Amino acid sequence: MTQRADRVLETASAAILGKLELSGAEVSALSGIPVEHARRLWQALGFPSVSADERVFTRKDADVLRFISRLFQDRKSDPEVLLQMARATGQSLARIATMHVSSIAGEITDAARSVDLSDSEIADVIATLAESLVESHVPFLEYVWRRHLLAAISQTVIGAGGSSDGDLESGAIGFADLVDFTSVSQQISENELAQMVDRFEIIAYQEIPDRGGRVIKMLGDEVMFSNSDPRAMAETALALAEACKADDLLPDARVGVALGPMLAWEGDLYGKTVNLASRLVGIAHPGTVLVSDEFGRRLDTDDSFTLREMHEVKLKGIGKTRALVLRRRSAEESPKERKIREKQRT
Repeated sequence: MTQRADRVLETASAAILGKLELSGAEVSALSGIPVEHARRLWQALGFPSVSADERVFTRKDADVLRFISRLFQDRKSDPEVLLQMARATGQSLARIATMHVSSIAGEITDAARSVDLSDSEIADVIATLAESLVESHVPFLEYVWRRHLLAAISQTVIGAGGSSDGDLESGAIGFADLVDFTSVSQQISENELAQMVDRFEIIAYQEIPDRGGRVIKMLGDEVMFSNSDPRAMAETALALAEACKADDLLPDARVGVALGPMLAWEGDLYGKTVNLASRLVGIAHPGTVLVSDEFGRRLDTDDSFTLREMHEVKLKGIGKTRALVLRRRSAEESPKERKIREKQRT
């Protein structure tokens, strides 16, 4: 790094964490955690490896490691659980931190390019900006975490016992993605692209939590979501497709939904059910919702929806699969049509 970058890093660290004065070995000694365990935790949080004698740590690093050591000794927990939590937390907070810094990036750039300020003054300006982020966002982040903690407890209770990380849980998983997003993104400006992605995220966070579901992750033009209630999941899938179709800024969305067991791991979901939902969204037509056979059977007695069987499809990595198109039942369904449907059901 340049001399200016070194000065900025040191000054910002002093404002946010404390003085960069300890090596990895010294932090390990102060915390009572072996160097190798501390290194694995550091990497799990998403930070690059550092040499043993490089002084890039602070007293706060040692304090946190000491707290972690005491916590796991008291609870006799598996250290691997800590690493799983560290990876999930690090991934989420890295994105949040990047977004927060982007909100003051212009001011940081202006300070760094100033010809009227010395390196020390530039470092002080940037450190002050960083400190203001900490003061304004820490209470907010703690509040959001507490709210999500309560929501996760509620979902676990509703899920009849739920599951801990690394266990199998059963429920519905869905994917919704924007049709022809790649080609559309090549034809619009970066600002318009940002508006499109932002609008899609807004819709996802409006429609999914309101029906008791959970946004697992956003991947630009795609959202992965879950719900333990099949009927609520069906409503969510249709609402996502309808909201995108009604939005002038967005292309149509297509949705794939499957029902079955999944592996919960580090805040994400994995397994055959997830793979099936992902494959279904890939073959769904624009503006439609495609569901698995098992999901369809769970909805078969619900008068709010119709299920139209497709020809058996062959999905990569899965094989031949029966899929169904999910739609809302028309309010204008005739008595004759209803009688035929009820007869077929019996």
